[in-house]
Amino acid sequence: MIVPLHSVLRPGAEADYEREHQRIPDDLAASFARIGIRNWSIWRSGRDLFHLVECDDWVAAMKALAGDPADEAWQAHIGRYVDHFVGAESGPAGQVLPHVWSLRDQVADDST
Repeated sequence: MIVPLHSVLRPGAEADYEREHQRIPDDLAASFARIGIRNWSIWRSGRDLFHLVECDDWVAAMKALAGDPADEAWQAHIGRYVDHFVGAESGPAGQVLPHVWSLRDQVADDST
């Protein structure tokens, strides 16, 4: 599954966030692989971050990360720059941005 997310940086944290996100810790990458996260890409526009996560099951992955030492250390570190994830108050399922439209789907529908 592909999961789109939206987070917002703290004011003035853009350069620091990008510097600190040049590479995540190897133990966190290993945790991601273990729980089925295959890729995580992030784009920035001003303070807004847009993430695309390729994983087996987003909610299960977030549940599996609970208490993971590598993730806890990373969140404590990177959390200094991130203000919030949109929808996070509803848990991992509430973070996922709703799908609106895709050219691929439209073209597929038109060809049937």
